[in-house]
Amino acid sequence: MKSTTRAAIQAAFLQRLEEHPIGEITVKDIVQDCGLNRNSFYYHFKDIPTLLEEIVAERAAALLAAQGPRPSLPDFLDGLVSLALANRQKVLHISQSTHWPLFAQHLLKLCRQVVEDYAAAAFAPVALEAEDREILLRFYQNACFGQIIAWLSEGMREDLRPQLRRLCQLGGQTTAELLRQAAQERAAK
Repeated sequence: MKSTTRAAIQAAFLQRLEEHPIGEITVKDIVQDCGLNRNSFYYHFKDIPTLLEEIVAERAAALLAAQGPRPSLPDFLDGLVSLALANRQKVLHISQSTHWPLFAQHLLKLCRQVVEDYAAAAFAPVALEAEDREILLRFYQNACFGQIIAWLSEGMREDLRPQLRRLCQLGGQTTAELLRQAAQERAAK
């Protein structure tokens, strides 16, 4: 369970992030907003990047947990885009900051987790070589990640959900063909 002080610091930071670019937010601003002293902040967090990293990790874990034990790729991507749209200004402030690499690293990891769950079901009918499985996992991880990164870099101007759903539909056909080819190659050995 998160302490009330820790939660207050996170809430104050997120409120500031809604209104200001992350580079303009200071520890002083955060603690003033929640009526704490600087020592309270540093007791819970090393610095603002650590605070951001924890928030992103918590949100990512909550998103995955909300999807259930076997999330579908389209449902996960829909949830991720919905979360980003609900926090549009915050996400834009992060994506335009020096903290972007940290955020992107968590996004890439999150895409990998969901793609692995997707692969557990989608790849099950075919006995894949470990190397082929890894190639396919990276292909889908990077396809998801790339679509999201492009959308963020364009300022999140449109609703990406329909495009991602269509990509998953088309990707299902690609997956079937890739698995068929892998099975044929394995049988030919």
